[in-house]
Amino acid sequence: MLDPRRMPGLQGASNFRDLGGYPGAHGRPLRWRRLFRSDHLGGLTDTDRQVLREMGVTRAFDFRGIEERAAQPYHLPGLRQHALSIEPSVAQNMAALVEAGLPLTAARMTDLMEALYRRLVHEESPRYAEWFGHLLEDDAPLVFHCTAGKDRTGVAAALLLLALGVPREVVEQDYLYSNQVFRRPPSSGHGGLVPEEALQVLWTVQSRFLHASLDVIEATPGGLERYFEQRLGLSPAARERLMSLYLETPEAAG
Repeated sequence: MLDPRRMPGLQGASNFRDLGGYPGAHGRPLRWRRLFRSDHLGGLTDTDRQVLREMGVTRAFDFRGIEERAAQPYHLPGLRQHALSIEPSVAQNMAALVEAGLPLTAARMTDLMEALYRRLVHEESPRYAEWFGHLLEDDAPLVFHCTAGKDRTGVAAALLLLALGVPREVVEQDYLYSNQVFRRPPSSGHGGLVPEEALQVLWTVQSRFLHASLDVIEATPGGLERYFEQRLGLSPAARERLMSLYLETPEAAG
């Protein structure tokens, strides 16, 4: 069950939630009000902006592509924005299928989503490495997001939680919470050209999507630990620093 403390109740960002409280390495839970994941922030209300100010959020990491950011920009005084562009690919692949005369079935959309998740941890690992570099600078409260806050952001959250020692079953549970809270935008039907069964796959998450990412990592020599070090720049010392920044101190945890 989703802990209500995770949801500050923003009106303009349905998938905005706190990663605090999850069990981390050495019995130390993640600190509350430090790490937030979200869908895009372009629809925040004045009240939402005040909530972010009161929570002390001063850093935002945006995984959206260039056109996505231009279409739904946002500005909050005191919030530093960092663009870590991962261009969307599913829409282009959908168009390619249509052009080839292939119907967009749920099965084909599932294949496209799994391919996206494999690409994220392989081709887009430099963006995630850059993000971790920012996380290691200090522990100022931050939010990271994409458009829906479920795919590019979902992989980012999973990598972060795993790096902090959160059990994989808890990581997956957090990933699936998007299905409970994310509100699909009214204009999400692609002009009626995409069947609802395919849209349902596109706008939700499935365990098999996240598994597609993690299976790619685990299939490489050295698995997750080597991936952290070689692809994300997280040496053992960097992992320790990450934990010191975002996990409760042993005294507080005990």
